[in-house]
Amino acid sequence: MPDAPTTKGRATRARIVEGAAEVLREQGVAFTTLDDIRGRTGTSKSQLFHYFPDGKDELLLAVAQFEANRVLTDQQPHLGRLDSWESWQRWRDVVVERYELQGDQCPLGSLFLQVGRSRPGARAIVAELMRQWQEQLAHGMRALQANGLVSPVLDVDRTAAALLAGVQGGVAIMMSTGDSTHLRAALDTGIEHLRGTAGEPTARRA
Repeated sequence: MPDAPTTKGRATRARIVEGAAEVLREQGVAFTTLDDIRGRTGTSKSQLFHYFPDGKDELLLAVAQFEANRVLTDQQPHLGRLDSWESWQRWRDVVVERYELQGDQCPLGSLFLQVGRSRPGARAIVAELMRQWQEQLAHGMRALQANGLVSPVLDVDRTAAALLAGVQGGVAIMMSTGDSTHLRAALDTGIEHLRGTAGEPTARRA
């Protein structure tokens, strides 16, 4: 990826990526051309290839990174403030709302189908998204521990991983069926499990 050393260059590249993301969401990856993106972003062909010399696949990877960041941004500020049961409930509601609004169209998933999940860049984007998401869930669980709301010996990292896996499974089923029941169940069961650890003996691990 070429450097964008100036503020103007970084802004231009960001504008292209954001505009491309809008077009891809509206038209779908398979039906979007570089001309569509150039028309939306007001960029010339030479300008587009200056920032994305490898063409559409490189641009799609940049949009995939943008969409991955958006997954976590859409959950804020709640995901970053999981220090009470009220904040966990607000986060749960935001996650359900986000994916219900998204429906059966996942921009991130469509992008990875186009560029190939096995590509190192694509795999790195997914891995980093999941790492950050799990890390923030674990941070929230530690905040609950600090406030005496869950067991101090709760295996936070393992519990955060299980909750994230449940969310991802629920989203996958929802995309296949159009029904958010499984996503809601995964979130509610995960939070209920956390609540249930509050009275556990300190010698027991979750």
